[in-house]
Amino acid sequence: MTARVWLVLPTYNEAENLETMVPAALTALDRAAPADHRVLIVDDNSPDGTGQIADGLADQHQQVEVLHRPAKRGLGKAYVAGFTHAMQNGGELLVQMDADFSHDPSYLPALIAAAEQADLALGSRYVKGGGVQNWGLIRRLVSRGGGLYAQLVLGVHVSDLTGGFKAIHRQVLERIGLDHIRSDGYGFQIEVTYRALLAGFHVKEIPITFVDRTRGNSKMSLRIALEAFWLVPKMRKLEAPETPQLTKS
Repeated sequence: MTARVWLVLPTYNEAENLETMVPAALTALDRAAPADHRVLIVDDNSPDGTGQIADGLADQHQQVEVLHRPAKRGLGKAYVAGFTHAMQNGGELLVQMDADFSHDPSYLPALIAAAEQADLALGSRYVKGGGVQNWGLIRRLVSRGGGLYAQLVLGVHVSDLTGGFKAIHRQVLERIGLDHIRSDGYGFQIEVTYRALLAGFHVKEIPITFVDRTRGNSKMSLRIALEAFWLVPKMRKLEAPETPQLTKS
């Protein structure tokens, strides 16, 4: 089934959150893009039964689809698989968010509205009006420090480069090339936004409050944070994609 707006929800062991997240997201999407949206759950063979819950939600809601992957292969690869599927089925605006309510679905209409004025809209914790809740000092330092480090090294002025709540137009993903993205975790979030900026696209940030999950276990790890730290300098070597040449008729 085709739709213009696709919300991609990667899941791994989110059985405690998914049954409430999907109806909340659908309610918000009904306001933002009535009758023209789909939710795609991308599950990495979760051992806690998330995939089966996702299938049940797809049976209940005609706007929901499930993409089952055989194993846990990383957040970035899950998003690439989800974006690819969505674009193959009419997706023009691809929205990504966490499935654990860290990103409040009620922000979806504002994010999608912002995307009407930009090529990539980003829900930002670090612009005026944004913030985080229920984080300890170490988590705050890692997140804020990692974002500032990436800003400094890459020379860009996006306040929340590691943010994972985005609405991206199809032409952005086609131009930067999903098959060129190599990072995962925090690194994936940084690389997508940086490649979009390199290609000359307009990024707009809107304030959100990120609330740490209350159910289930966080997927953030030291390895993911260190991967981003290590990969950011390598991103400086990226070049802007060539402008496609028009074929004369």
